[in-house]
Amino acid sequence: MSPHMTSSETADPLDPKRLARELQAFRTPHPVRSSWELGITLAPFVALLAAILFAVDAGYWLALCLTPLAGLLLLRLFIIQHDCGHGAFMTRRTGNDWIGRALGVLTFTPYDCWQRSHAQHHASTGNLDARGMGDVDTLTVREFLAGSRWQRLGYRTYRHPLVLLGLGPAYLFLLRHRLPIGLMKAGRKYWVSAMATNAAIALMLAGLIWAFGIAAVASVVLPVLLTAASMGVWLFYIQHQFEAAQWDKGDNWSFHHAALEGSTYLELPAVLRWFTGNIGIHHVHHLASRIPFYRLGKVLDAYPDLKTKNRYTWHQTFKPMLLALWDEDQRKMVTFGEAKRRAKLA
Repeated sequence: MSPHMTSSETADPLDPKRLARELQAFRTPHPVRSSWELGITLAPFVALLAAILFAVDAGYWLALCLTPLAGLLLLRLFIIQHDCGHGAFMTRRTGNDWIGRALGVLTFTPYDCWQRSHAQHHASTGNLDARGMGDVDTLTVREFLAGSRWQRLGYRTYRHPLVLLGLGPAYLFLLRHRLPIGLMKAGRKYWVSAMATNAAIALMLAGLIWAFGIAAVASVVLPVLLTAASMGVWLFYIQHQFEAAQWDKGDNWSFHHAALEGSTYLELPAVLRWFTGNIGIHHVHHLASRIPFYRLGKVLDAYPDLKTKNRYTWHQTFKPMLLALWDEDQRKMVTFGEAKRRAKLA
């Protein structure tokens, strides 16, 4: 039994261990449906990107107006790549892996490297003893106050919303993903993944530059990529960085409890649910990551109590962007200002 539950709580409809077992009924992907979802995302993305490149001649600002839509379609392709990494898109591993690798060229994300780091993220969400791989870096209040002035300044800079949603995504997708950072000694597979993806990206860009010119390609591809990247980082942030998020150490940490209590349900308008591939239903995803994204909505229908669990709407996601530290005493995420006030009172 989880250290967070008593025997009287096992009948709770949201008992995470029991719920995780029951959710296995939703995990089987439907290849025809998956192929359809890929087709209705990839074809419009390629067509729209081509339209934007041709529209540059008619006026760059006209072309730029189409960038958010292209970015949303690229984000959806990343969600499909994400499902492939969990083995949740096709029934066979080879199908998942090769679709994921191909999409990794469009998303500038080496699939095998990302799959490994993301698996570690799922395995250690909310575990203070296993931070640092596939996560937004998070310090406790005590750790932050114990750091040097330069360490505190560096962490403050890193956690600033403009860095997290601007410079951070650009660094991650344009630079960090070019090498198997964190997996340098994990095996040849990850070097092959990174270098093969880099080579395929270079060939893709060379073809586009040959057809449209380097200026047009740079002024179109980069904004589309960075739009998708920033939206993706925003989603990832709000999925785990919220006031009531759960962090624990050692035997106090429980995978199932952390999955349910440490992940949000981001309720978005229907059109954004489509573009984000239901990834906002993140508490369900962390409990049962093999559920295809197009079946996550059915889980909420079957378990309506999940609709109110850690629920956020899009306009409620701005305040959590200011949260930066885990307060072990209050057991909640706090801002730098709150941490400073508590330190003065101590």
